[in-house]
Formats: sequence, C-alpha cells, structure tokens
Amino acid sequence: MDLRQIKDKYQIIGNDPGLNRAIEAAVNVASTDLSVIVTGESGVGKEYIPRIIHDHSPRKHKRYIAVNCGAIPEGTIDSELFGHEKGAFTGAVDSRKGYFEEADGGTIFLDEVAELPVGTQVRLLRVLQNGEFIRVGSSKVQKTDVRVIAATNIHLERAVASGKFRRDLYYRLNTVPIVMPPLRERKEDIRMLFRKFASDFADKYTMQPVRLNDEAMKLLESYPWPGNIRQLKSVAERISIMETERLITADMLAGYLPKDHSSRMPVQSGGFTDNCSDPYREFLIQLYAQYQQLRIDVDELIRIVKGNTPAAQVPPVQTINPTHMLTEGSGARGAGYGVRDTGCGVQGSGAVIEVEEVENVAEPQEESPRTLDQITCNAIAEALRRNGNNREKAAAELGISARTIYRKIKEFNLE
Repeated sequence: MDLRQIKDKYQIIGNDPGLNRAIEAAVNVASTDLSVIVTGESGVGKEYIPRIIHDHSPRKHKRYIAVNCGAIPEGTIDSELFGHEKGAFTGAVDSRKGYFEEADGGTIFLDEVAELPVGTQVRLLRVLQNGEFIRVGSSKVQKTDVRVIAATNIHLERAVASGKFRRDLYYRLNTVPIVMPPLRERKEDIRMLFRKFASDFADKYTMQPVRLNDEAMKLLESYPWPGNIRQLKSVAERISIMETERLITADMLAGYLPKDHSSRMPVQSGGFTDNCSDPYREFLIQLYAQYQQLRIDVDELIRIVKGNTPAAQVPPVQTINPTHMLTEGSGARGAGYGVRDTGCGVQGSGAVIEVEEVENVAEPQEESPRTLDQITCNAIAEALRRNGNNREKAAAELGISARTIYRKIKEFNLE
C-alpha cells in the first residue's frame, strides 16, 4: 500500500514532507514490536499513527485499544489499565480485566501518557520490560503480550527533568520516536484542509460551501493555528453557520481568529464554539439546518406554481416551529426553555425569538419561520443585555471576537 492509499484509507489530508515522513515511519515500524512514542502539539492528528501501525502489523487481527490517560481519574487508572480483584476497593463488587489483559496479542495506545501518575508509570515499565502485571488487590503475577504505542503533547525530557516522568520509562518508550508537525508548518495543507471542512459542513447543514477570497486565504495561511487542525475545523464550521455570505473576506475571517496567538483554543469535536452554552448551540445548528431545508421546499413549491414540475412530485413543506424545537429538541431538552417575540428587527423583518426560562411552556403556535440573521441578532442583543451593553464581554460570552460583534451590531442596527 503506497502513501496515497494510506492517506485515502484514513482520510488524512495534506502533502507536507513532515507529515509524509511520519506516515512512512509508522508503516516501516509496524512489522516490529518496538515501542513507539508519537509527539506533537494538541490537535495535529497523533491518533492516526498508532492506528496505521496496528493495521499494518502482524497484530492487526487482534484487539486495538486506545486509552486517554488524562481522562481517567488518578484513583482508578491502575484498575482501568491492569484490572482488579473483587473487594480490592469500595465498589469492586466483581473481578475485572484491565486494558492490558483485554488487549493481549494486540496493541494498546496510551494517549497523553505523560499524565500517568508515577506509581502507574512503575507498573507500565514492568509490562514493557517483561510483559508482567498484577491486578489491583491481587498478588498473582500475570503475563500479557501487548504492543505499546504512546503519545504526548508535552516535552517529555522536561517532564523527566522536573521529576514528573520516570527517566527509565522515557527511554523504554522512546525506542522509535515519530513527530507529527504542527499545522503552522504545513502551509500548503491549510488551504486543502479548509476546503475539505467547508465542503463537509455544507453537506451536513444543507448549504453552499463557504469560499475564501485571496486576502482571506493569505490570512488563513499566515495564522499560527495554536489549536492546529481541530481549531481550523472549528473555525470552518463557525464561519459556515454564522456567515450568510458564502464568499468570505479577510475582515470577516479575522473575526473568528483569536488575537492572542499564545493561548490555545479549546475545541470540541462538535465544533462551533466552546463559550456558547450547549443547549443554545445545538438549537441554533438544528434550526439553521431546518431553515435551509424549508428554503429548498419553498423553491420546489414555486416551481410547481409556475408549472415546471408535476404536482405529484411536490414534497411536503416542513414548517419550522422554534417553540417545538426548544421544548422537545435534543439541544434544550429538559432545560425549561420557552419562546417569545422581542421585536429584534433584521433588515426590516419582524419579531425574532428570545430564549427565556419558564416553568410551563405553552402549546406551540403557528409562527413564520425565523431566519439565521434573526437568531444571530437576538443572540447578540441578549448577550449585550446580560453584560450591561459591554461589547467585549458580550463577544467573549458568544465566543466571537470584538471585531465581529461590532460588525454585527452595525449590520443589525443594534446601536
């Protein structure tokens, strides 16, 4: 399997030499049992390397288990990795196999390995040296045959120097180091990645994909991307949803790029913005998707009226009811939200919806469909009200830049 086939199989986008070297190293070391450590900043795609190694190794027909060491509480990490006996601690009502026992004959990927407690590092070193481990609460030594691949986004040598990571474990894991380059060093790949994400979100939300003009593309490629690919994907999704124009300018793009390049941008797998509350984010995404579908249905109906399409082919028009979405939709389920009109005008339009907490939500009533501009206008107006008309605080609450909120305030006549 050549490099292109591997990229297609794992949906890896880019032709950067550093990226190609990392993939080639993964394939070359796959046939051995050497320990591998993958290093690189958060969001660069380190998780692809262990998967490639496992799938191209003699262990490919056995189990592959990925463990995020940073997501497991320190008090239970030993039990998760090595198992425990019945009664070993409060709540241990039965004996349980750990990941190293479950992955016998296969591969285990330890992501964020530097987050392991020192005591757990000793246990891991024993597994790497002779394949032995002991369940929590047991004195019986057990054997396992597991290929270990680790990954970290911190400088392990500094962790060793500070005493947070064992030197002997570092040398044992660092048999074959593979480095994933940060996105800022993959200038030629940034354009390809953005277009792929924009196309994916266009399909997901039933809209035209956004495009960048020349100035915006230069800004995209010159930005340092501290959050790497995850941040780029989040920005592409936010622009796709928030901007009504499909051709993005540099000024528009700048509103989605934090000015403080030193701070990492936390990005959830769902994208959009971490500063926006989950119920509102999910509601906005779902509402806009239904709004786009309604536009398609209306266009189809217009063609029928003009006599261009047989009536039998007309799909039923789906009316968007924001009240129904808020009270029964997945994004705000159980949150006790209702809907009322606030008269926030957008380009001469009428009322828009405002989310407020109520004890009992009235039966849904027929309302005209709300546009994305109306939803955005209302969100900004509410954020300004909650923050005493402080635009910077409102922008921070909504997860957008001050430049963007100033532009939107002017666009929606919210002065």
